[in-house]
Amino acid sequence: MDTWEALKNECSGCRDCVLGGTRRSLVFGAGNENAEIMLIGEGPGEQEDLQGEPFVGPAGKLLDIMLELIDLDRSKVYIANTVKCRPPMNRDPADEERESCRKWLDRQIGLVDPKIILCLGRIAAKDIIDRDFRITKEHGQWFDIDGRRVIATYHPSALLRDESKRPEAFMDMRALRREIKRICERTY
Repeated sequence: MDTWEALKNECSGCRDCVLGGTRRSLVFGAGNENAEIMLIGEGPGEQEDLQGEPFVGPAGKLLDIMLELIDLDRSKVYIANTVKCRPPMNRDPADEERESCRKWLDRQIGLVDPKIILCLGRIAAKDIIDRDFRITKEHGQWFDIDGRRVIATYHPSALLRDESKRPEAFMDMRALRREIKRICERTY
């Protein structure tokens, strides 16, 4: 049986792709390890690489506001990324990097065993929902994957760059809240 300690120890020594050799910190994940809701982003940025925790930079501050709008906070969710190490210059994680890291994410999902997964951005949605996922067309739609309810919304960093997408993201978060109230027992 997998444990959080074993998983973190194994992951900390990972050098399966080039990102393992360039990171300052492993950005494993954070939050409630027994959460009913799991948030999955694409990869750590500069602040996350410095602090070793996901979503602590400007996008993380916006994520906190997004969660607060639907009466959530980090104590009620678990947050991880498709890759655990920062891609240089904050570029999108390459396919091979995400594939190398997928085993860690799959084990995190298995340990958390969430009822709901929120994909933050197109990269996470492509990895979790469908390789051909189109964030501009399919955000806010629900999918049933491996016995879990899965939805995607815009990545907070995209919302920082393009504020015109914020109303759509807010509607996605409201859909998330409705589903949490419908199927989660411990969250609210």
